[in-house]
Amino acid sequence: MIPDDVALLHTPGTPALSPDGSTAVWSVTAPDPTTDEYVGSLWTAPTDGSGAPRRLTRGHRDTAPTWSPDGRWVAFLRSEPKGRAQLWLVEASGGEPVALTDAPLGVSEPRFSPDSSRIAYLARVPEEGRYVAGEDAAGEPPRHITTFRYRGDGVGFFRDRPQHLFVLDVPADPSSGPLPEPTALTVGDLEVAGPRWLPDGERLVAVAAVHAAREADLLSDAVLVAAPRRPADGAPPAAPVPLTRAGARDTLSVDAVAPSPDGRTLWLLASDQGPTGRDFVTAQTGLFSLALQDGEATDAGPRRHTDAEAVDLLPGLLVATQDAVVVADQRRGAVVLVALPASGEGDEHVLLGGPVVVSGADATPDGGVVVAAVARPDSTGDVVVVRDPAGAADTGAGTVVLTDLSAALRATGRLRTPRELTATASDGYPVHGWVATPDGERYAGPHPTILMIHGGPYAQYTHAVFDEVQTLTEAGYAVVLGNPRGSAGYGAAHGRAIRGAFGTVDTDDVLALLDAALADTTLGLDPDRLGVMGGSYGGYLTAWLTTRTQRFTGAIVERGFLDPVSFVGSSDIGWFFGLEYLGDPRTADGEAAVAAQSPMAHVDAVRTPTLVIHSENDWRCPVEQGQRWFVELKRRGVGAELLLFPGEGHELTRSGRPRHRVQRFEHVLDWWSRHLPVGG
Repeated sequence: MIPDDVALLHTPGTPALSPDGSTAVWSVTAPDPTTDEYVGSLWTAPTDGSGAPRRLTRGHRDTAPTWSPDGRWVAFLRSEPKGRAQLWLVEASGGEPVALTDAPLGVSEPRFSPDSSRIAYLARVPEEGRYVAGEDAAGEPPRHITTFRYRGDGVGFFRDRPQHLFVLDVPADPSSGPLPEPTALTVGDLEVAGPRWLPDGERLVAVAAVHAAREADLLSDAVLVAAPRRPADGAPPAAPVPLTRAGARDTLSVDAVAPSPDGRTLWLLASDQGPTGRDFVTAQTGLFSLALQDGEATDAGPRRHTDAEAVDLLPGLLVATQDAVVVADQRRGAVVLVALPASGEGDEHVLLGGPVVVSGADATPDGGVVVAAVARPDSTGDVVVVRDPAGAADTGAGTVVLTDLSAALRATGRLRTPRELTATASDGYPVHGWVATPDGERYAGPHPTILMIHGGPYAQYTHAVFDEVQTLTEAGYAVVLGNPRGSAGYGAAHGRAIRGAFGTVDTDDVLALLDAALADTTLGLDPDRLGVMGGSYGGYLTAWLTTRTQRFTGAIVERGFLDPVSFVGSSDIGWFFGLEYLGDPRTADGEAAVAAQSPMAHVDAVRTPTLVIHSENDWRCPVEQGQRWFVELKRRGVGAELLLFPGEGHELTRSGRPRHRVQRFEHVLDWWSRHLPVGG
C-alpha cells in the first residue's frame, strides 16, 4: 500500500438476513480523503450466490441494516455529510428511503419488533442548552462531576448526554406525513446498550449498569425494559429491571444479550470481574445463559458455557437460533465463527475457521443460514454465507462468498502476505507472530526491519490485511509483529503473565520474535538496521524498549501509556487500568512496583531518536502522556519530534479522519526514510 491506498480499504458492516434466509443485506464503507469522511451504502444479494450484489441505497454513509421480520422493510442508519446518523427506512425490494428520526445527537442500533410494527433504537439525550448546533460550546455551564466515569474516548463527556432506549411506530405510509413521534423507554442517569426484543413484542432486553455500586466497579447487568404500546400520558417509563444481579449474586460485566427464539433463555456475552468488580485483567468474555420464565429471570442465576481460561469470545457477536448460539472466538490471530449447542450439551461446531477474522454475523431463527463479515490475509473484509451450518465444519461445505471488496486493493499489486513466525523466548516460552517482507524484485536485501507492537495489551494482531504493515512493506521495509505474553487469543494465563510485570516477559517475547526473523536467512533482513514502533500499550513497550537497549536506530511512540502515575487522573480508564495492571502507587510496595514498570521513570536511559505521535482529543491515553515524553527526550538532547493531530481521539489509525490517516502515513514514512533509509 501507499498512503493514498487508504481509500481502497472497503469494509463490510455486520450483514443482516431476510427472514427466510434467501437474501442478505450489508453496508460497505470506505475512507474518502476527498470529502474527509467515511462514505458507503447498502448492498444486497441472494445468499445462494445466484445473483451479483446490487446497490440498495446511495446515501452519503448508510450503515447498520436490519430486516423487518415480515420481510418488507430494511431499517438502517444514514449520515448526511458532516451530519449525525439518523434512522431511515427502505423497502427491501428497493425504492426511495425515508427518514424516521431527527435526533439532535443521532441514533444507533435499530431493531424491529417481532411483528414489524415498531422499531427500537438508542439515542443520546443532551441536557438543556448543551450540544446545540451552531452554539458556542465554550459558553456552556460548567460540568459538575462527582463520579469516576464521566467521559470516554471517542464519545466525550456523556453524563450530560446519557444514551437511552426509544421506540417508534412504523408508519403505514412512511413516504408521507410528519416524522413518527418516538417514545422514550428509559430515562435518568444510566447508559443503555445492545437492545433486543423479547418474542412477546412488549418488552426488550438490554445492557445497563443499574446496581448501587456502579460508579466504583466495572459490572453491568442484563436488564428488562417495558415497551407498552400505549404508555400512560405523562407517566415516566418504568425503570429497567435487572435480570442479572450485579454486585449482589453476580460479578459479571455483561457485553451483549440475545433471547432465544422461544423466549425461554437469555443468552449473555459477559466477563467475570471477580469479587472487587474490577478484576478485568484477562477476564475472558464467555457465553452465559439465564433461564427466563414469562420474561423474568429465575433464581438459578447465569450459567457459563465456555471455558473461563481458554475461550475469549468477541464481545459484540451473539446470535441465538433455535438449536445453537453463534459466537466468535479469538484464537491465535484468528477470530473464528462457531456454533455452540443451545442445550449446553455437545461440542462446538466451527462454521468459519482457518486464517479468518470474523467481525459480525446474523442467522435465520432455525439456524439454517448464517451470514458473516470476514476478513482474510488478502481481504479487508467480505460477506460470506454458510448455507449448511451442520455440514460446514472446517471444510467450507455450503460456504458462498458474496463479495470481493478488496479486488481493487489487490489489483494495485502492492499487497504482501505475511509469513507466520514462531520463536522461543529466553525462558523457553513459545511466541507466535508474523513477518512481512517487501517485494524482492524491487528491493534487494538485506531489508531494514521494523518491530511493530500492538496495543491493549489484551488484544491480538490477526491474519487480516493490516494497512500499517502493507504501507511499510511497500516502502521497502520488513515488518515483524506478533502476540507476546499479555495478548489475547492464547488463553487467560498467556494474558495474565504481565500483570504486575509490564516490560518483563512481554519484552522478552517481542525481542525473541525479532531475533527469530533476523536469524532466518531466507528472509533477508538486516540485523544492523532496526526500528521499533507501536501504539497505546504498543507505545508503552516501544518507549520501554528504548530505555533498555540501543539496538534500534529509531522509534515511533504513538498514543503511548507512558506515565502510570499521571494516567490515573487523566485517562478515562485511569481510575482502574494501571492500578489493576501495574499496582497502586499510593502504597509503599506499589510505588516501587509502578516505578519499576514505568517508562517515564527510566527516561534518562533513552538515546534512540523518537517520533512521538498523539491526538489532541485522546482520552484513553491523554495527550499529556505524549507531550511529556517528547519534552523529557528533548531536555536530555535526544532527537525527538512531536506530531499532534487536532480533533482526533485514540482511534486515529483505525477510524480517524481519512486525510489525517493519509497524512499520518506520510509522516511515518518520512521519519523512517530519514532514520532508517531503505537504501542503507
